[in-house]
Amino acid sequence: MPTQMTTQFENQDSNRLSDQVAYDPNNLLDSLIEKLHLKNDAALSRALEVAPPVISKIRHRRLPVGASLLIRMHEVSNLSIRELRVLMGDRREKFRISDKQFKPKHNA
Repeated sequence: MPTQMTTQFENQDSNRLSDQVAYDPNNLLDSLIEKLHLKNDAALSRALEVAPPVISKIRHRRLPVGASLLIRMHEVSNLSIRELRVLMGDRREKFRISDKQFKPKHNA
């Protein structure tokens, strides 16, 4: 039984985007540029109403595609959130927020 528990924990850890080999935000950005008939990243940043460095940081994997940007991509492209996530290689069935984000901070 301990082997099963280890496997479960390992599977949870491998669900992180940084561990997924298929994760490729460039595919998502390139697909949006093509779908929206844009010339480049600067035009995409204008269409999404974000600063150009945001697109650059996503391309270089220094910034994840956040929920608000994903929603904006959906609004602009009419692609579903699921389609957008598949384009960037995020094939998780559900996206879960860590419970640590909701725990109150204790003053020591």
